[in-house]
Amino acid sequence: MNSLAERVGEIVDRHDGMEGSALPILHAIQEAFGYVPSEAVPIVAKALNRTRAEIHGVVTFYHDFRSTPAGRHVVRVCKAEACKSMGSHRIVEAFETALGQKIGTTSEDGEVTLEPVYCLGLCATAPNAMIDGRPAGRLDAAAVGKLVTETLR
Repeated sequence: MNSLAERVGEIVDRHDGMEGSALPILHAIQEAFGYVPSEAVPIVAKALNRTRAEIHGVVTFYHDFRSTPAGRHVVRVCKAEACKSMGSHRIVEAFETALGQKIGTTSEDGEVTLEPVYCLGLCATAPNAMIDGRPAGRLDAAAVGKLVTETLR
């Protein structure tokens, strides 16, 4: 099996010569590992002739990048204006209660990551969430309970 450094090197090599390759490289690393390991940052920085701080800044600036592994299931609850106006705070509370964890965390067993997102592009069906890449709209506490029972447990 390839080491992390070898795998990251292969990913960097696939993007060799591509202008603006930092984001595609980081996305590919996350796809390969499920997150962007801190050990990958200096490898990418060196390959792109950037500082570690610059690459770390990209990873931490964009909410789609993870610096730790996500749970087996990922629940993203929209907290943007349209969803907020339709009660997304109640949806967050319902997920927190049903899952027994706070937003912005991964459960101790590694099953579920519950995270905020600031627009899913589904404003017409607010409040919304995305569960393992599948949208769920017009949520209320009962719908959240059903989703957790049927999808996440």
